[in-house]
Amino acid sequence: MSAEELEQYEAEMELTLYREYRDVVSIFKYVVETDRRFYLCNQVDVKARTEQGDVFFEVSMSDAWVWDMYRPARFAKNVKVLTFKDVNVEELQSSDFDPPKT
Repeated sequence: MSAEELEQYEAEMELTLYREYRDVVSIFKYVVETDRRFYLCNQVDVKARTEQGDVFFEVSMSDAWVWDMYRPARFAKNVKVLTFKDVNVEELQSSDFDPPKT
């Protein structure tokens, strides 16, 4: 596979992922961003933890969808993320995000 074919494949995968996101975003209540992933979910709980002087975040989500084009299944019943980086949680309103239809 050439570099150009690989780039085209990844662009098609990204477009497919965006279309799936556009189709499912309205069924979720929260957007969660971590340093590694972007999630949609219906329940989220973030706890700051301290261990040996280090602070990290434990993020628990239920009924989640994961933005990751390499995952064969993007829906997950429960997700737990541990991270030392920032976590952003936003509550979605039905009028907050109306992605363009293609």
